[in-house]
Amino acid sequence: MSRHTPSATLAALLRYPVVPVFYHADAAYAQRIVQACYTGGIRVFEFVNRGEQALNVFAQLQDFVAAQCPDMMLGIGTIYKTAEAEQFIAAGAEFVVQPLATAEVAEVCHRHNIPWLPGALTPTEIYNASELGAAVVKIFPGNLVGPDYVKALRGPMPHIKLMITGGVEPTHESVSAWFGAGVNAVGMGSQLFKNADNTEALAARIGELMRFVSELKK
Repeated sequence: MSRHTPSATLAALLRYPVVPVFYHADAAYAQRIVQACYTGGIRVFEFVNRGEQALNVFAQLQDFVAAQCPDMMLGIGTIYKTAEAEQFIAAGAEFVVQPLATAEVAEVCHRHNIPWLPGALTPTEIYNASELGAAVVKIFPGNLVGPDYVKALRGPMPHIKLMITGGVEPTHESVSAWFGAGVNAVGMGSQLFKNADNTEALAARIGELMRFVSELKK
């Protein structure tokens, strides 16, 4: 069961709009990464369903987060099927992210009162996902379209909350371009976790990034 309300999860995403996108099969390593992110100021974390150990590691992460990172919203990404959504929601997922949008997974999320963040690319896909009840629509893959695409979308779609994933780098230049174009949040994967074995350095880098993003959002 989710530890936070859907409104609290969405509020955290909009207030702390950098979302790590991460998977590792070793639970202890994943816990160290989550702790470093939390120390650096991250409050929304997407663990991805990309390996045989994903559900087991996710369940252990939820226990760790509840004890050590109480304000962290831990969700699950790379969900395709309703059975997957059900499993991870039962394990405590605070939100569900898809690389695409399926009405079946949307229905599961709505039934469990869990924010649904589907992936979309075209204006039609973005609109349809919003109509199906997306809390936030994830534009993916962002590296194929760039910030100018988001800026163009904002004309006819000013109110749909958008998160970009793919092509976002943990640099001032990159995040300035995306937030300047009008995204509400950014997802970051491997670029964020370069040299991540040094968790103190990772936490420091994230802290600097979060401070910069906070200034951008003012």
